[in-house]
Amino acid sequence: MTTRQNDEETPLLQQPDQLIARTSPLPWDQFWIILFLQLSDSLVVQTLAPFTPQLIRDIGVTNGDESQVGHYVGILQSSYYTAQALTILPWSQLSDHIGRKPVILIAQFAMSISMFSFGLSKKFVGLVVSRAFCGAFNGSNGVIKSMVMDITDTTNLPKAFSYMPLPWMLGTLVGPLVGGSLSRPMDRFPEIFGRSKLLQIYPYLLPCAFPAIFALVAWLVAYFCFKESVTTTTPLWKLTKGRLLRQSYAKPFPPSRNALAVCEVADSEGVTSKPLPLWALLTPKVLTVTASYVTMTLLYMGFSSVLPVFYSTPIELGGLSLDPPKIGAILAVSGVAHGVFQLLFYSRLHDRFGAGAMHVTGVISGIPIIILFPVTNALARVHGLGLAVWLSVGVQLSLVTSLIMCYPCLALFIRAAAPNRASLGATNGIVQLVVAGAKIVAPASAASVFSYSLQEGHNAWSIYYYLIAFAFLAVGTSLLLPRDPSLWEDHQ
Repeated sequence: MTTRQNDEETPLLQQPDQLIARTSPLPWDQFWIILFLQLSDSLVVQTLAPFTPQLIRDIGVTNGDESQVGHYVGILQSSYYTAQALTILPWSQLSDHIGRKPVILIAQFAMSISMFSFGLSKKFVGLVVSRAFCGAFNGSNGVIKSMVMDITDTTNLPKAFSYMPLPWMLGTLVGPLVGGSLSRPMDRFPEIFGRSKLLQIYPYLLPCAFPAIFALVAWLVAYFCFKESVTTTTPLWKLTKGRLLRQSYAKPFPPSRNALAVCEVADSEGVTSKPLPLWALLTPKVLTVTASYVTMTLLYMGFSSVLPVFYSTPIELGGLSLDPPKIGAILAVSGVAHGVFQLLFYSRLHDRFGAGAMHVTGVISGIPIIILFPVTNALARVHGLGLAVWLSVGVQLSLVTSLIMCYPCLALFIRAAAPNRASLGATNGIVQLVVAGAKIVAPASAASVFSYSLQEGHNAWSIYYYLIAFAFLAVGTSLLLPRDPSLWEDHQ
């Protein structure tokens, strides 16, 4: 792969033969562990999606009002992201100082405890507390991206991100099947679980136990196999004294040889490799990529929160009347398709078109994705759940592939926007902090607007106007990014 730079962007000290850099091999001895840890996070999210609407109905919080199901599903989702928004920046900053490994271990343990708690909850308050606990202590969202950036360089980072969908692909395959098939197991498999008093009392414990146990396995793998990608000499007692920002000696894990060659000039000029204070990270580049990331997240999270509720809502009210097993199967198949496509084609598309063009194309695809919601329901009203409906569902989910590929594109822009490698965790934390706010707003607001649109006398298209507005915001901010992250790279 060749690194493409305009003549104006080429450093004066860089020789022509340096423009062609060999692609560094991926450090698979550590990279597979990162993928495994990502799978744990994916299973937690994907397992809950198929049965959450039915769980809301079963606990009776809606008092039988079908139009309120989406509202409470949105509150449940937002409780996780609210807690995460309040803690993700401190976790990311902490990982720059004490290392990524301790933060990841805390996150895996918290996910396990929260999933067991979720399965044992019988009231809505208990469900909210379980998800909020998971969000507060799960700092892996931003830290895992920093871990990937720690062990890669500019030549193999796009290749690394082409593999990142693998755990989400497996999670969206296994998670919905587990959540859809093992919820209320005494009803689905009475010959096996019919005599279990525990599962009669807690009918959703079994699907929650699966990702909980997997998170414990991931904890063991991380503890015994993962090598810290950041070294630090900052004593823990200094952090507890509030000296985190004043005294830090964290240094990034030594990058590959190609990365060292790229940074050789910077090192020779004495550029610091210590984590920078927060105010120094709020550069125009970081703010630009944050705005684009936030608006894209509003679009994708709004769509994702509405999708299972749309599938489970009766046809006459604007949905498709699907049961949890069918919803789980659809989500699983689409997740596998998205992951396989990104694994096979993302790196090639990136080399051909660049991250900027791919991101713009992805957010533009959000417009037909939203329009297909009312189209699919209209077909179901006229033809029932026939071929036309499934074709419409297939086209919609196929377009989502382009939208999902915006995530690795934006990760490349985040890396390029970071002032130095030692501040990758904090830079990711700033972006993820604002994005977590979007994850709070999008699910709750979209699900509530969807419920509002179902009520008699209200405009049934309100939810689609709402989501289309997110799509146009995402398109507008995507145009602020350069065509390629390399234009943001600072070779000082």
